[in-house]
Parts: sequence; C-alpha cells; structure tokens
Amino acid sequence: MSEVERKLQGTSLWSFPNRGHWSAHRGDYPGNWSPYVPRNIILRYSNDGDLVLDQFLGSGTTAIEAAMLNRRFIGTDVNDYALKISKERCYKYNGFNISIERGDARNLVAINDNSIDLICTHPPYANIIKYSDDEKDDLSLLTVEDFYKSMKLVAKECFRVLKNNCYCAILMGDTRKNGFIVPLGFNIMNIFMNEGFLLKEIVIKEQHNCKSADKWKEISKKKNFLLIAHEYLFVLKKF
Repeated sequence: MSEVERKLQGTSLWSFPNRGHWSAHRGDYPGNWSPYVPRNIILRYSNDGDLVLDQFLGSGTTAIEAAMLNRRFIGTDVNDYALKISKERCYKYNGFNISIERGDARNLVAINDNSIDLICTHPPYANIIKYSDDEKDDLSLLTVEDFYKSMKLVAKECFRVLKNNCYCAILMGDTRKNGFIVPLGFNIMNIFMNEGFLLKEIVIKEQHNCKSADKWKEISKKKNFLLIAHEYLFVLKKF
C-alpha cells in the first residue's frame, strides 16, 4: 500500500488503480470491492472495538479490514460458496471477534435492535452479476423491480439494527437497459432515505480492472453509448 493510498480520502472522488492485495485480499471473487473502500469507511466512521456489519459478505473483504483495524465484526451471506471463501480468508484472524454466518440481509433475525456501530456493505447490483443458479434468497437473481422491493426490506433492517448517530455506507452502481441508464444507485439511495436515513455523503468511485471492459468498448462504439466507469458510495446516518 503506497503512502498516498494509506491516507484517508479527503474528497468525494475516490480512485484506486492499485486494487489492493495485502493480507488475504484477492480480486478473484466476482464484483468484490477494493479493500481501500471499506478501509476508508471503517477508519472514518468507527472507532477501536466498534461492531461492524456487512450483510452482503461476499469473499470477506470487509471482515479482513475490520479485523486489521481492531473492530468487532458480523458478516452474513446467503451464498454458501461466499461463506466458505470468507471463512478461509479470515482464518488468520480467528483470534479476533469475527462472526460469519449464513443469513438473509432482508431479515437479520440474529442481530438485536440498535446494536451495530457501523454498516459497511456492497450488495449485488440487481442481476448484473448472478452469484448463484437457484439460491432462493439470492438478490442477484431478481429483476430490477423485485430487487428494489428486497432492498426496501434491507434498508428497514439496516435502520433497525444500527445504533442512533451511527453510519450506514453502501456501494451501488448503475446499469443500462435497451441503451438507457437504469439509475440503480440513486434509486437505492432514495429507498434508504425513505426508511429514515439522512444522507451524509455521496462519493463517486472510479472503476478499475473490469474484466469485461475490452468487450464493452467495442460494443459501445458501435451502439454509441458511454461506458459506465463509476459507482456511488452513499454514506447515510441514523438519528
């Protein structure tokens, strides 16, 4: 990690060309976020010993950063393969207070009201990347309309489990359908705000190292559209 990348980001534009491969981090899990993102969130919006939640655990990126930064951690996912990978990658941190369990982000039954100090999570972007073939609780298999309905339940649970005066940070990107943008990001932002959250920050995160970029470059030229090269990080606060 370079000296520049080690520092907290100070503006609303984030870009990490070096994806980050320290500790057990890998870039091999589809759609997982760069560890620089949860690192910045955890450092800015939580303190030593705080309890961090990522209910879309994936390959365990947030869990690793939470452990390295001396936070307690709860991670859930509905995908058994994701749980297996994240447990393997968090093995060296077994002495830390890390809980990784199967769970549905729409119904966090094992987590008490007002018990979480920070939510730091990266859900699927509707069905852009499908994470399973037939897992019934997998939000990545839903249509965009059903995805919004499920994310409304996710937002309700986030508001329930988060302590007052604490933050929920969620990374979300947009998609395109029939040549037109589908603004997943701002629609999800509004869903969370309608559940009672206030919007603290909007960060524009530049995308790097997209495996399908070359293919889409040629398609975009032929069909005359811009490649989506950004994601939104919404930082929301519960009062």
